[in-house]
Amino acid sequence: MSKIAAAVLSSICIILFALPSSAQLLPKGNVYVGGSHSLSEIVVNKYDIWGFNASAEDFPLSRLPYFSVALDASGFYRPGITQYNFLLGPRFSKTYGNWRPFVHALGGLQRITTDGTTYNPIAIDFGGGVDRKLSVHVWRFKNFSWRVQADYVNTRYLSAREIEIRASTGLVWRF
Repeated sequence: MSKIAAAVLSSICIILFALPSSAQLLPKGNVYVGGSHSLSEIVVNKYDIWGFNASAEDFPLSRLPYFSVALDASGFYRPGITQYNFLLGPRFSKTYGNWRPFVHALGGLQRITTDGTTYNPIAIDFGGGVDRKLSVHVWRFKNFSWRVQADYVNTRYLSAREIEIRASTGLVWRF
């Protein structure tokens, strides 16, 4: 396992296990972990890549409840290709009953390793999705939602351009 994968996994564990005991760290927000599928076009080659997507979201301004800051990390794996994305940016959302649609514009770093060669281009991500509160007839899962998300990621490295369309789904823990 590479050092970056270990760092991402340990960060996710710290977020998931440390947040319940320290509400002052993120007073209002959510943590998302799910599976992801990416259709990537690197120069002229097209790839289907599977992996994970995780994010932490904080609502820093109580007067703007629809504005948040999102930190997004994802990893995709295929024989000969390993890709990690580390993105940060604003997310806008509005709650309508049990539904919470959102849009975001994120920027950050992408790390791609292909056949032993590593590239670190800047990535720009435009996307959105919807969270649906989970409920069952007997129980009400007050703090959990299910997320469906789609993203358009664009990177450039020297003269090469990568276009990536990504779909993710998974569990959201709201606090």
